Amino acid sequence: MQFEGALIKEQGVTFAIVVVKQQVLNSPTVINSTRAGFSRYFPGVPIILMAQDGRGIPTYEGRKDIVQYLSRVSLSRIPFKTFSIN
Repeated sequence: MQFEGALIKEQGVTFAIVVVKQQVLNSPTVINSTRAGFSRYFPGVPIILMAQDGRGIPTYEGRKDIVQYLSRVSLSRIPFKTFSIN
């Protein structure tokens, strides 16, 4: 399995961003199960889910302080990469 994401340390806080489809963010149950699924790859780290709309505008879901911080950061400055897992 492969997924797009980023592991970031900023202002003393380490967190992960995982790119998901927009519909994932429409259901609290799906949000929770998706975050739980990725928590094994980023243990002990807050996981922020990110989806983009048709115009490429990101929506973040997760810890409020991190989401607020990300809302002020250009998407191009986030070091996304492809993670490969078995």
